[in-house]
Amino acid sequence: MSNVLIIESSVRHEGSVSRQLTAEFVAQWREANPQDQITVRDLAREPVPHLDADLLGGWMKPAEAHSEAEKAALARSNQLTGELLAADVLVLAAPMYNFTIPSTLKSWLDHVLRAGVTFQYTAEGPKGLLEGKRAYVLTARGGVYAGTPIDQQEPYLRQALSFIGITDVSFIHAEGLNMGGDAAERGLTKARSQLAEAV
Repeated sequence: MSNVLIIESSVRHEGSVSRQLTAEFVAQWREANPQDQITVRDLAREPVPHLDADLLGGWMKPAEAHSEAEKAALARSNQLTGELLAADVLVLAAPMYNFTIPSTLKSWLDHVLRAGVTFQYTAEGPKGLLEGKRAYVLTARGGVYAGTPIDQQEPYLRQALSFIGITDVSFIHAEGLNMGGDAAERGLTKARSQLAEAV
């Protein structure tokens, strides 16, 4: 049995293509892997605060020196990191906002990219500690960006995941969604086909 962690980040709950892809992923995954445990963290319903001094203090100060705010920030980071550590499969649903990922997803990453927990510094440089996990990234984009210099989603997320040791990553892009009927339909059809093949 595997643990699957799904991170939703679309601010829309109705009409969201990334949420639609996530729902299809879950249905297909459950059919193929009925015993697996699926956990969903919805960053729109429960936003993760931005990285701040309280979180840094929670990470860096000794426990006896923590303020109440630092204790709360550390507990939140520990919960999010614990969910990631327990997962065998990670699914990031990432609509494109202003050429990049939602700020809530960036905040989640800021809470779980932790020295000594998900990566460590070595004499040869940083080393990810989450090797062996698999990730799927489901994106929804108004235009067509994959493989172009202006795609700032896939390179960033590949780097962030690789930094913590997750290198088995499949990207499924639903593109052209704001380019008119035919283009939008082609983009969604292609994404659904790739999703079914990946799962």
